[in-house]
Amino acid sequence: MKYLITIVGPTAIGKTSRSIILANHFNCEIVSCDSRQFFKEMTIGTAVPSSAELASAKHHFIQNKSIFENYTVGDYEKEAIAKLDELFLTNDYAILVGGSGLYVDAVLKGFDEFPEIDPTLRLEVNSNYEKLGIGHLQQKLEQLDPNYYKTLTIENPQTLLNPQRMMRFVEVCIGSGKPYSSFLNQKQNSRSFTPILIGLEAERKIIYDRINKRVDIMMHEGLLNEAKKLYPNKELNALQTVGYRELFSYFNHEISLDFAVEEIKKNTRRFSKRQLTWFKRNENTKWFDFETPIEKLITYINSLK
Repeated sequence: MKYLITIVGPTAIGKTSRSIILANHFNCEIVSCDSRQFFKEMTIGTAVPSSAELASAKHHFIQNKSIFENYTVGDYEKEAIAKLDELFLTNDYAILVGGSGLYVDAVLKGFDEFPEIDPTLRLEVNSNYEKLGIGHLQQKLEQLDPNYYKTLTIENPQTLLNPQRMMRFVEVCIGSGKPYSSFLNQKQNSRSFTPILIGLEAERKIIYDRINKRVDIMMHEGLLNEAKKLYPNKELNALQTVGYRELFSYFNHEISLDFAVEEIKKNTRRFSKRQLTWFKRNENTKWFDFETPIEKLITYINSLK
């Protein structure tokens, strides 16, 4: 039996440090599913594991892509499953860790099958976006699939600002004549491993305090300069994320630097709340306080073998 130990939870909760200890205990490797840490140009603002952390356990999918590449969650699913199949040839364990719920689901469950879309329709949807903006796509999705639109506003509002994702939703609705959500959860993809899901949590105040401190550390370590180097490419999809958007607004002279930093903290706190909402949906996840002794996590894992 092959086991994928999956560590989830809100940002800044300590997933990286716990995953490294577990990887060393089970003598296995780590597959990251943090969608922001894929990109090699984004280091400080994505809280990439330190050099010491990366050296203490073998990691995969850390800074392995460029922000200039079109890298989708579907691409990640294929690559991550291929890597896990390779790892399981020589080990009964592997560790999946990260806070990107959609990417965790991609590995554990896979994606659904959607109908082929007429390329002409795709061009039309893209043209309408370029002329009318993201608001047009949001209105179309709300009209064509109101239930899915409402779900996104609650669980993953950042997706509503992602043009590629929104165009995909709209083109599927129009091309199939059915709501996008009607194609979701149609089947379970077979997997060669058994997932063991562990969630790390804490009281909200503790999570928020840890987030605020992390942002202060990021600024001290040079996040401002990192964002300044990325600013010329601010329209790229990979950069439409917390920690960079706010500083881009500062560079645009729209807000002060102090306000930008406070916005990063506020938006990261909101993001952590959405992460918990997403991960709490899975009733198979065993939740532990973030300070739980590692021995208890190991005992739990061993009890499921």
